[in-house]
Amino acid sequence: MGIDPRELSDAELLRELETIHRTRHDTLLHAPKDALSAHSVRMAELESEYLRRHPDRQITPGRTREGARARESSPGT
Repeated sequence: MGIDPRELSDAELLRELETIHRTRHDTLLHAPKDALSAHSVRMAELESEYLRRHPDRQITPGRTREGARARESSPGT
């Protein structure tokens, strides 16, 4: 199922995440159920490792509930 995410360098981890996110839509639409399941498991492993390494990552205000609500209530939207 791939290299244990804990053994990947930061650059390798980011490359793996970019690849799995890029292939997600096609996997969802066209892959058999077992392949989709494996893809989901791997994606969760990679994302969990990223979050473990970067617990204080920068959060974009517009990606929060409060930020989304502010956009919705802004005039002209």
